[in-house]
Amino acid sequence: MTDKIVEICCGSYEDAKQAALGGAERIELNSALMLGGLTPTETTLRMVKEEFPDLKVVAMVRPRGAGFCYSETEFQVMKRECRELLRCHADGIAFGCLREDASLDEQKNRELIGLIRDMGKEAVFHRAFDCSKDPFQVMEQLIDMGVNRVLTSGLEPKAFEGRELIRKLQADYGKDIQILAGSGVNKDNALTIMEYTGISQVHSSCKAWANDPTTVQNGISYSIASGERKFCYDVVSAELVKELICKVNGNVPG
Repeated sequence: MTDKIVEICCGSYEDAKQAALGGAERIELNSALMLGGLTPTETTLRMVKEEFPDLKVVAMVRPRGAGFCYSETEFQVMKRECRELLRCHADGIAFGCLREDASLDEQKNRELIGLIRDMGKEAVFHRAFDCSKDPFQVMEQLIDMGVNRVLTSGLEPKAFEGRELIRKLQADYGKDIQILAGSGVNKDNALTIMEYTGISQVHSSCKAWANDPTTVQNGISYSIASGERKFCYDVVSAELVKELICKVNGNVPG
């Protein structure tokens, strides 16, 4: 394990495979990345862990798109998904619950953290943090609850834009919780972000595009991209993963 960690955001088994082939030590496993990442299937998680047993997998628990204020019914789904993913050997769970006023929903988060920590796994608060009302209060609450790591872009659309806040969060809380910078992180800015903020971990999609000619047919479109990419879907690139890891560690790609 290196001191610097590059976590790759994956939306499928194939993404996870490419991340592993590119040298990633840890991934965040989702489905539906076009919605910001939803809970992956147990089958996908099992296949990843079976083929790449040394790859650390943090599984997303998020039942729908949009925000993070969940009904009691949605939360019951989340708890069950959390248990089942942990039983399928997830190394950690990414989650986040807010109230309508964007404050932390302490009860829901404590329940999920309890499930995760009882299994000896990592509790990771995802970018719901970037939608919270008071990031400093929320960070202190998460530390008190026993969260291992927080994924954040510094309350900006991209982590590079939020680097000032990430730097302050690392300075104020880095000894008590891991700060993971994500959103817009790539081989050209990752090391700059890490050196400026003092963090040791970044989260990146290392995204490329693949073509499916059946995406638009007979006037019917299932496009998730526009323009020249209207027939495309996003995938993880093993080559981009390798290049990012090399840049972060100061190595020259082989």
